[in-house]
Amino acid sequence: MDIQEIRESLQNSKALLQKIQADLLWRQPQRVTEFPQTNLSDHPLTRGAPAYTNIISACESFLDNHGDNYLGMGYLEKNHADIFYKVILEVVDWNINSPVTLLDFGCGTSHLYEYIIENNLAKNIHYSGLDILEKSLNISKSKFPHNQYYCLDILEGEANLPEFDYIIMNAVFTAKFSLSFEEMKSYFEILVAQVFNFCKKGIAFNVFCPHTQECYSDILFYLPFDELGAFLAKKVSKNFTIRNDYNLEAYTVYVYK
Repeated sequence: MDIQEIRESLQNSKALLQKIQADLLWRQPQRVTEFPQTNLSDHPLTRGAPAYTNIISACESFLDNHGDNYLGMGYLEKNHADIFYKVILEVVDWNINSPVTLLDFGCGTSHLYEYIIENNLAKNIHYSGLDILEKSLNISKSKFPHNQYYCLDILEGEANLPEFDYIIMNAVFTAKFSLSFEEMKSYFEILVAQVFNFCKKGIAFNVFCPHTQECYSDILFYLPFDELGAFLAKKVSKNFTIRNDYNLEAYTVYVYK
């Protein structure tokens, strides 16, 4: 092998190493290092002010700054919100003859219910909403006084909540804000497992996909498919579907009994 061949071999090896490094970075969400790395499993959620209150505060700020509209719910475009609503509602089996009971977990100001009405789905759904923000629920109640609304933290003590056929958690896990990845993942796992106990048929939620991103945001929550599947199969249910076919960077998951 002459000098030129050695140089070409070294260049090829260097290019391969760079490709592998880039691929690893592409597959792993960027982690926020300036925030505490406390794991929520070591931080009882019912003691003091848990880390997830940062998410609640951020949602309250959205509502205060933008009002009762898609921006106030954290969406940049209304059509994106409508796509989220359409896809996440497909957890429901529409082939049954009787209406289903549905809990909109983290309902905010009931924009999902507005979508249900606009698309003539209300006759098939007995809708209820739950949120931890009282000001959001007050807006919901003023718009839809006939609906049942719950203002509670399901992770704090005994939750006085009935069972529902389906529970939808739309955009509950898409942003972690100031939480670390480890904090947000622990919060996600604890909450999903707890909420699943209150459904009769299934739940649905969405998170951002690290495998389809060109760039990352420090405030969003990216969860790899393999980590999600391992958690669901071990702790919740092996009966689940992952939807990543609607041209947005978040994927939707249906988990069934």
